[in-house]
Amino acid sequence: MEIKADSALAALGALAQEHRLALFRLLVQAGEDGMAAGAIAEALGVPNSSLSFHLAHLTRAGLIRQERRSRSLIYRADYAAMNTLVGYLMENCCGGSASCAPVAACTPQSRQRKSA
Repeated sequence: MEIKADSALAALGALAQEHRLALFRLLVQAGEDGMAAGAIAEALGVPNSSLSFHLAHLTRAGLIRQERRSRSLIYRADYAAMNTLVGYLMENCCGGSASCAPVAACTPQSRQRKSA
């Protein structure tokens, strides 16, 4: 997956805000299970109206995905988009030499579900 400069700028711009950065990091930590909007609002202490704005901004930037599950909207970090963005930023690391630090791709983790 290749990224163009304007898409990289949109993604970086979306992350250049305290609540959106915290939101994105929370979703990265949540793994592939993602989180419902209500749980995100509670975890971050952000009002629902503000949260909707930030979620929409990150979705437009291609950094998160949403899925309807029953009556809930579940949000997940888009790991492929995140890895592509990091790859773009590191593309010419160390002048393009092979001696750069190894590329570490992030993959989503499922949360271990506890059985009752």
